[in-house]
Amino acid sequence: MPELPEVETVCAGLRPIMEGRRLKVVIQRRLDLRFSLPAGFADTLKGAKVLSVKRRAKYILIRLNINIVLIIHLGMSGRMILYPEAAPPAGRHDHIEFITDDDTTIRFCDPRRFGFMDLVPLEQLSNHPMLRHLGSEPLSDDFNIASLNKKLKGRRMPIKTALLDQKIVAGLGNIYACEALFRARISPRRLAYTIPGVRSKRLVTAIKEVLSEAIAAGGSSLRDYVQTNGELGYFQKQWDVYGREGKQCSAMPSERGINRCCPNGVKRIVQSGRSTFYCTKWQR
Repeated sequence: MPELPEVETVCAGLRPIMEGRRLKVVIQRRLDLRFSLPAGFADTLKGAKVLSVKRRAKYILIRLNINIVLIIHLGMSGRMILYPEAAPPAGRHDHIEFITDDDTTIRFCDPRRFGFMDLVPLEQLSNHPMLRHLGSEPLSDDFNIASLNKKLKGRRMPIKTALLDQKIVAGLGNIYACEALFRARISPRRLAYTIPGVRSKRLVTAIKEVLSEAIAAGGSSLRDYVQTNGELGYFQKQWDVYGREGKQCSAMPSERGINRCCPNGVKRIVQSGRSTFYCTKWQR
C-alpha cells in the first residue's frame, strides 16, 4: 500500500495540474470502488474548481469551490496518472477520469479496487470516519518527542506495531517503520512503553529523516506504485533493511559512518500480520 511518501509524491504531481483548474469532464465507469461512490458523484464534481490538493496521512484531499472535499485513498494498487495531451484509450481498470479545462486528463487506475473516493462537506471533513482518529503528521511540528512519549506511555505492544497505529503516527506504514527503527537502533520487538527517553529522541529524528528522504526520491516503487507521470520512485534502492532478509543491512556497511554488520543477515519476522525486517545486532 502506498505510504506517506508515495501519497505526498502523488499530491506534488497533482497540484500544478489541478489547482486553479475546473473539472470540465468527470467520467465514472463504476458505481463502486472499495465502497460505493457517492450518489451523483460525477455530476457533483463536473464544473467545480480545484482550490487545493493536500495530503492527510495516506489520503489525498482535493478541496473544491463548492464547499466539498474529494477524498481519495489509493488502496493497494491505485494510481493517479496524468496525460497532459490526448489520453490513450481507457483500460479495464481505469475507473475514474477527471478532465480539466485545459484538457489534461487525470486517470485513476486501480486493478484491485481497494482504493476509494468520497465527497464530504468542508465543515465535516475533520469528522470523517477515515480522518477523525488520525494522530499527528510525522513531518509536522506537532510530532515531537513529547507527543510521541505521551502516545506510547503504558503501551505494552511492540514498538513496530505501535508505529503502524494511525492514531499514534498518521501515514507511517510498514516500510518506513522498519527503516526508521533501524536508523534509531531500536528493535521492533521492544515494547512501546520502554521507548520514551533517549530512544524516543532518536526515533522521532529517524522517522522525519526517512520520510523526507523518501519523498525526495519519489517514494518507493513496490508492485503497483508509480508517480503521476508514470515513472517509478527509487527510494527502494536506499532501503537499509526492508526486503533484505538474509542480506547485509545496508549495501554500504560504512555508509553514514556506521559499522553495520549482520552476523546472519537481516532477519524477517511477522508482527500483526506484517513482515518486519531488522538487524539483530544493530537494533536493541
